[in-house]
Amino acid sequence: MGFGHYLYGIFPEPGPRHLALEGLDKQPVHAHSLDGFVFLYSEAQQERYLASRRNLLGHERVLEQAMEHGYRTLLPLQFGLIIDAWETVQTQLLNPQGETLRQLFIRLEGRREVGVKLSWESDRELETLMAENDALRQERDLLEGKTLSMDEIVRIGQAIEKAMEARKQEIIETFRQLLNPMAIAMVENDPMTESMIYNAAYLIPWDDELDFGHKIEELDHQFEGRLKIRYNNFTAPFNFAQLE
Repeated sequence: MGFGHYLYGIFPEPGPRHLALEGLDKQPVHAHSLDGFVFLYSEAQQERYLASRRNLLGHERVLEQAMEHGYRTLLPLQFGLIIDAWETVQTQLLNPQGETLRQLFIRLEGRREVGVKLSWESDRELETLMAENDALRQERDLLEGKTLSMDEIVRIGQAIEKAMEARKQEIIETFRQLLNPMAIAMVENDPMTESMIYNAAYLIPWDDELDFGHKIEELDHQFEGRLKIRYNNFTAPFNFAQLE
């Protein structure tokens, strides 16, 4: 007994066909046309898929492989979507949202999503701050070996925290000033780890990626030794295919 169709993404017709792609649970990926849209899917082997790293990467890999074959305009679907019949898609998605989906295709035509994630070593950054700021270093030194009131401890702690936040915002603003003008749209997401200070996605013209990548290299050189920059230049446009 099957568990239905697992959906990966939507393409405008004619869409990707006859691609030998492998989906979740090593199932072959198929294309199904419906009302001018083409859905990539495989047969679900589980009633519900755990959002494990392997499954998430498997979901994204299907879409990326379709893009690699030249099918660049797509609307990626959220992980874990299983339907029992195509009539469900027609009545619950295409009938109410079909025109919105077509407008999203127009918006994404000839464009791509790229992502930038910045991380730093907060301990090292704090030590650099102290080396550069004599007054703040002297304040911090008061915390060691002396009896201070709670108000004094809180005040010094807040001053250090404020200075660190200012350093972080200075870095972020440098990236914004250089990268934002190159983007048609951008989204700032929450950091994913404690060491991550910035997490942004950009929608850019497809052929501008080389120039965008060069800007990332410039920033990497500018902040050499301070930042770990993770740049993803090839991904399905998850951040820019959202239904309102």
